[in-house]
Amino acid sequence: MFMPVYVIISTALSGSSGAPNFFLAFPDAPSLDAFKGAWTKLHGSLINSLQITLPAALISCLLGSINGYILSKFPFKGSNALFTVLLVGMFIPFQAVIIPVFQFLNMLHLQGSIAGLIVVHIIYGIPITTLIFRNYYEGIPSAIIEAAAIDGAGIWKTYFRVMLPLSVPGFVVAGIFQCTNIWNDFLFGFILASPAAWPATVTLNNLIGTTTVNYSELMAGAVLVAAPTVLLYLVLGRFFVSGLTAGAVK
Repeated sequence: MFMPVYVIISTALSGSSGAPNFFLAFPDAPSLDAFKGAWTKLHGSLINSLQITLPAALISCLLGSINGYILSKFPFKGSNALFTVLLVGMFIPFQAVIIPVFQFLNMLHLQGSIAGLIVVHIIYGIPITTLIFRNYYEGIPSAIIEAAAIDGAGIWKTYFRVMLPLSVPGFVVAGIFQCTNIWNDFLFGFILASPAAWPATVTLNNLIGTTTVNYSELMAGAVLVAAPTVLLYLVLGRFFVSGLTAGAVK
């Protein structure tokens, strides 16, 4: 598992001298020149990715939380069928909907913009976040909801005052999934965004030249693009397993 990471980092540190003759050899004179060049070309796109990922992940998690709360604690006639329809959205490949999504954003005058990508990722994230939060809320005793109702709290007051504060592990799991998927997206960013709104994955792909490839700069760019999701797992990983298994056993 660590071997490809080592090769990427060692190649990135080779700088302008090029990669070592043997791919497992560490550079004799490590240099950060490749990182400087990659940062110069990628920093604008990294900011774009951040502007897309944070609001899209937050809003889709919030909508999924509300959906999961209603479906698990206040089921209604047809709620199971609705939940099944939502889950179907998880299995629709991006390629199958790219043309209607393009037309939809064009109709809203959002095609080519960061706002358009945010809307697409919010919609595409609702199924997985709904599944995560429905399973999570299934593990919370309904007696808590009943106690809140006795105290005079309605559905929404119970959600914001009782359920939402208990939802941190669920938000961590859903947030990690969403942030990772949105940050690593290439297809939507490449087709639905203009060059000014390109996410980092698209710009990283464009570091591959038409005739030559600066492998040191390319690997340095890969490290910069991968670093945010790696840090996310390192910081929030302790919540991940507990939140992922919540609701598995009732």
